[in-house]
Amino acid sequence: MQYEELNTATITALVHEFYDGVRADPELQPVFDAAIGGDWEPHLARMVDFWSTVMMGTKQFQGNVFGTHMQLSGIEPQHFRRWLTLFEMTAARLFAPALAGEFLTVARRIAASLQYGYFGKVVAQ
Repeated sequence: MQYEELNTATITALVHEFYDGVRADPELQPVFDAAIGGDWEPHLARMVDFWSTVMMGTKQFQGNVFGTHMQLSGIEPQHFRRWLTLFEMTAARLFAPALAGEFLTVARRIAASLQYGYFGKVVAQ
């Protein structure tokens, strides 16, 4: 079954399923563990707020995504490729094609911005 509407419950499902994949991924897991440590619940809640704000305009998220990520070290181009691949697969599995496409458009825009910060160019889309 694919979700055909955006709401907090469907965004929560996306965030949790996506980050389950991240934590099981040999490339991404070490990067995220270094940044988040063992306490994932605050990060997951923050990501639900972020995606709710971006996709539904809830204004629940307050923060500086770019600045926070620029403080991280060890980020490489392959991490972006893998992150986007996992995100795309998760969104496509959970949402009807039009909604999955909306998520992916936003994810690619965010990834491009962060890649410019790290590498001075987009390395993965």
